[in-house]
Amino acid sequence: MIPLDALDHRLIAALHADARAPVAKLATILGLSRNTVQKRLDRLVDSGVILGFTLRVRAEHDINQIRAVMMIEVVGKSTGAVIKSLRGLPELYALHTTNGNWDLIAEIRTASLPDFDRVLRQIREIDGVSNSETSLLLSSI
Repeated sequence: MIPLDALDHRLIAALHADARAPVAKLATILGLSRNTVQKRLDRLVDSGVILGFTLRVRAEHDINQIRAVMMIEVVGKSTGAVIKSLRGLPELYALHTTNGNWDLIAEIRTASLPDFDRVLRQIREIDGVSNSETSLLLSSI
């Protein structure tokens, strides 16, 4: 993993606000040249810091999406390998380490219940995952 400086963090923050912003707009926001921003962006993508760009739809407008949180217990020292496997799942929206009884919390989003069932099965079959508990997110308040 490459080290990030303050400029990298500012660029990432600007992309969080608008991942579709053109490089010229990002350059204006950051007070840098377009070329500098493009090189930074390319470096962040090439190194794997930025995994991709995605569309986020307000939950109440995406009524057909199945959303859930899954608490995951990892056996032994396999957390790194489990995280690497989980990151390969396109349905994984967010992944967090935590304290307490669970080692990881995954936010999962799928288009249908059969897809959701498939993803749960895939996660439970990952070597190192010893236990899990999943809760569907029914509505946002």
